[in-house]
Amino acid sequence: MVAPSSGSAGSFPAAASPGPSPRALRRIVAASLVGTTIEWYDFFLYGSAAALVFDELFFPDSDPLVGTLLAFLTYAVGFAARPVGALVFGHYGDRLGRKKLLVVSLLLMGGATFAIGLLPTHATVGSLAPVLLTALRLVQGFALGGEWGGAVLLVSEHGEARRRGFWASWPQTGAPAGQLLATGVLALLTALLSESAFTGWGWRVPFLLSGVLVLVGLWVRLAVDESPVFRQARERAAARAAAGAPVEEPPLRAVLRRHWRDVLVAMGARMAENISFYVLTAFILVYVTAHLDLSQQTGLNAVLLASAVHFCVIPLWGALSDRLGRRPVYCAGAVGVALWIFPFFALLDTRSFPLMALAVTVGLVLHGAMYAPQAAFFSELFATRMRYSGASIGAQFSSVAAGAPAPMIATALLAEFDGPVMVAVYVIVAALLTVVALACAAETSRRDLAAVGGDGPGDGNGVPAPSPADGSREPVEP
Repeated sequence: MVAPSSGSAGSFPAAASPGPSPRALRRIVAASLVGTTIEWYDFFLYGSAAALVFDELFFPDSDPLVGTLLAFLTYAVGFAARPVGALVFGHYGDRLGRKKLLVVSLLLMGGATFAIGLLPTHATVGSLAPVLLTALRLVQGFALGGEWGGAVLLVSEHGEARRRGFWASWPQTGAPAGQLLATGVLALLTALLSESAFTGWGWRVPFLLSGVLVLVGLWVRLAVDESPVFRQARERAAARAAAGAPVEEPPLRAVLRRHWRDVLVAMGARMAENISFYVLTAFILVYVTAHLDLSQQTGLNAVLLASAVHFCVIPLWGALSDRLGRRPVYCAGAVGVALWIFPFFALLDTRSFPLMALAVTVGLVLHGAMYAPQAAFFSELFATRMRYSGASIGAQFSSVAAGAPAPMIATALLAEFDGPVMVAVYVIVAALLTVVALACAAETSRRDLAAVGGDGPGDGNGVPAPSPADGSREPVEP
């Protein structure tokens, strides 16, 4: 097995290419962070609106809890489109470059979110309203399926190896930043508007704001350069083609043939991370209103405070993964979430806002231990010419089984058992699956991305050769 990184520069491969200047790297990180924040804002905004008003606006003939389930069903449809986005964006991202596809994904996501803000409701067009809502949700999911892989790779492939976990964790902060922004806008509107005004028109405002945010994101994202690791890989491929070498197989086929174990590891690793996150941030709105009979504002404010802390701790967990390794930090998060889930519900049941905010905050801090190293970990699993495809497929295919049904399953378990016990068991089972997946993985924190899987001096099977500088790397069977 690979020993965890000590964090010292000498422990990394001497062949690793030098990174960009600190100023250029900060610009690249900012471009990825702004884009992912906007896209997660769009995605999470839908989830919060589904929990708060979509049942009444688009499914008014249903029982309130059933209407919420139907709203979450349209929410889950977006997850179903994410694997398709991963396949399409991954294929073209590995062939055309990371930057081009990130611009496309941002335009698709922002356009769909803006259009949701203009949708007629069931009261205006009847059953056509939920059909249109579902169609736009599919576009959102398709775009997000391609966004995540490209954003984290753009940073991972630019940054220096010994601090890759730290720098690659910054695009991950786009999730809590988007959650913070979406929840904050909704919390502000629900505080300023009456319930009838919010239901009548106020819910549209945060969706329409997405149009402005997309323009800002495009301005920042268009200013960055393509990944140097990708450019080098394409130059080597062009040289091999000019020399008469066989044509490279498509990225998707190469991933399934050479990295299928790594895809399964990534999918398993996401189970606890994905399920716990949506229980902590989306299902909580249902639990607070339907089970505890508290106001929407209470749940929104608790998530708002917790998301701010979540944003701050993700880079710290990423930096720790550079010193201890990806797997130990990731595993600590999975075990921590499993141990915390029963205290989480116990604190919610007190109906004390400070204790409820503490419950969500601790949960998201532990979630950050999984989410922070995930970007670097998944990037390090795959070779450059199939990295966008591999990372995206591993991340997004698992979302169909994990994040997509999580709010629905949790809501159904709450209704069936009239309490949170089985919801907690559901999260614990997901954590066990993640621990098993991590136990089957190799430590990746010391890999040179340019040398993985035949893109540089390696064994051609997804694992780099021992570094001549220290000779300490122990090859691991892929």
